[in-house]
Amino acid sequence: MAEVLFYHLEARPLEAVIPLLLEKTLERGWRAVVEVGSRERAEALDAHLWTYRDDSFLAHGLAGEDTDALQPILITTESDNPNGAAVRFFADGAVPQSGEGYERLVYLFSGHDPEAVQAAREAWKVLRQANEVTYWQQEASGRWMKKA
Repeated sequence: MAEVLFYHLEARPLEAVIPLLLEKTLERGWRAVVEVGSRERAEALDAHLWTYRDDSFLAHGLAGEDTDALQPILITTESDNPNGAAVRFFADGAVPQSGEGYERLVYLFSGHDPEAVQAAREAWKVLRQANEVTYWQQEASGRWMKKA
């Protein structure tokens, strides 16, 4: 049974939230896979993670290289787990279907996108049947409040 965290983005965009969540993941000694909906979005996120903060280094790679298995964080559009990650993040059109093989799933979706909200509702119904699910909504301050 995986722990599944739904993060409803309201006040801050994905680019402001995901680096912090990835840092916390690495601090716990976990590897991560970040699945997004398109190659263009994967490349944009890859570039962002190298430059999101001047005083930080967040080691990661873009899937499709010979070093995929060595990456602590791997950004992909595929459903595989080439780096043996314990945590899988879903964003920008990628929707979790199962928690199998992971300790934790993190599903980030924009509250400003009706299609993303609907996809999250559908994923909630499916994933809560076999996993421990929690729902976190972002307040105006950017703070997370557990809602379910």
